[in-house]
Amino acid sequence: MLKHVGKHNSRNIVILFRKVPGEDHMALIVYPDSMPRHIHDDVMKALESDSGQQAKEFSDYLFRYTLVDGTNALETLHREGMIKKVPTNQIIVTPNNKSNVRLDELNTILDKMAQGEEAINELANLDKNAGMVGNKRRVNEGADLGEVRAPRESRSKPATVDSNISINDVLSDEQIVTQRRAQAEKMAREAKALLAESDRLLKEAAALEGTKKENAPRKSKAKVKAA
Repeated sequence: MLKHVGKHNSRNIVILFRKVPGEDHMALIVYPDSMPRHIHDDVMKALESDSGQQAKEFSDYLFRYTLVDGTNALETLHREGMIKKVPTNQIIVTPNNKSNVRLDELNTILDKMAQGEEAINELANLDKNAGMVGNKRRVNEGADLGEVRAPRESRSKPATVDSNISINDVLSDEQIVTQRRAQAEKMAREAKALLAESDRLLKEAAALEGTKKENAPRKSKAKVKAA
């Protein structure tokens, strides 16, 4: 099972943002087949890594990831105009060959998960039934990833993506500032937690070391009798 991947208009995509800040109905994606080889290999390596898979948003990890040429991965994708903004209801999330769901539906489920067990069961049911909720089929079961069709909405109203889209068309300055602040605050919290854990471990080590010294057997001095 691989997170952060899907289909848009039958093309493989990597999902950077499930929701654009301030535009919940839009997502930011990249098309791996449009990337130069050196960028493609680095990004896919990051995607498949443990850190990439554990990231809530793949963009969070790319913000900290450095490409082989020494540049920041997320900034490079921005600068090269590879990031596209598309409607979430036109994205099919494909974690494996059997589970397929529209991104807008997945976002709704994930948002509800914090509110109760019912949403968690709904997500488990979705995965168990290979993209079906109840008796309603989302995508043909067992369909090959290359043959996943876009939902009815996208077929009636196909998305148009400007290949010359610029960074300003993807995220506004205000959205970028908000994202950077959120990431900085998150990293600060993580650093604070790590420092606290480090301090705790050092205190435990010192306490254990002191106990060991106290419990160490004392060497007795042998008395030498004069002959």
